[in-house]
Amino acid sequence: MQTLYASRGSESDDIKISERFLLQSLDSMYELFIAQLSLLIEVHKKSKDILDKTQKKLLATKEEKNPNSKFVNNEVLILLSSNEVFLELIEDQKENPWYLDFEYIDVIFKSILKSDIYKDYMSTKTSTFKDDKIFIIDLFTEIIAPNDKLYDYFEGKRLTWLDDLPVVNTAILKILKKVKASSDGKFFTPKLFKDTEDKEFGVNLLKKSILNQAKFIQEIGSKTKNWDAERITQIDAILMQMAICEFQKFPSIPVKVTINEYLEIAKEYSTPKSSNFINGILDKIVKGYTEEGNLNKIGRGLM
Repeated sequence: MQTLYASRGSESDDIKISERFLLQSLDSMYELFIAQLSLLIEVHKKSKDILDKTQKKLLATKEEKNPNSKFVNNEVLILLSSNEVFLELIEDQKENPWYLDFEYIDVIFKSILKSDIYKDYMSTKTSTFKDDKIFIIDLFTEIIAPNDKLYDYFEGKRLTWLDDLPVVNTAILKILKKVKASSDGKFFTPKLFKDTEDKEFGVNLLKKSILNQAKFIQEIGSKTKNWDAERITQIDAILMQMAICEFQKFPSIPVKVTINEYLEIAKEYSTPKSSNFINGILDKIVKGYTEEGNLNKIGRGLM
């Protein structure tokens, strides 16, 4: 949707340019995943640095010499911070996401220290792996993911990161919920694509939507004769074109799955009334295909 919107969806556009933008955007999403997860490592580093400096103070108090090191010794943070596969992935990036923007680590760290989540966790000096895991999940959910300054930072960093952030945060949360003390080296580095077919789907949907745009627009127009074309938002038009493309060019995707998917996207990115409008038009198109025997679907239950 974003790629079609950026290219204005013109059939005369260089499809290769649009395809490259799409794939770069997907790769960029994985870079956001690395940045967001590595933030936990940086916060862990900062806590260790502060603890070391406190203990080495010339006039350190008894409490400062023997501080509560529960956060530093958090087993989940240690597991992540010592994960060689993930650390290599960070090094492979063109730049360390937090090397020049370390002030955001300070912002997050201060927010953690002020939180009740942290205070409750640090009220004792010992914990189990399960306790440590619950704490990190709560910390990520309540402090890191919704942080406004971090949100503004990502917005200014990359064009597509703001839209990718909810997906990335959900993926990280799933990883944190599944982590075990025995999790292996590749646990923190899931693949961006499930398989080759998964990667090719987006590219194929993009190409076929562009190449058949005039035809799809004509079909939408035949079902919106009482509508002024200028009243249909560009996002709504693009979403309906993509849905029609799935109806016609992707036989294995059930009609209901397609409609539900684009209605959800419309709720997120378009006007309050868009989902109802799109639902009505797509319903008319599907009924027309069904009556004409032109609904290209294979397999049982794909209606």
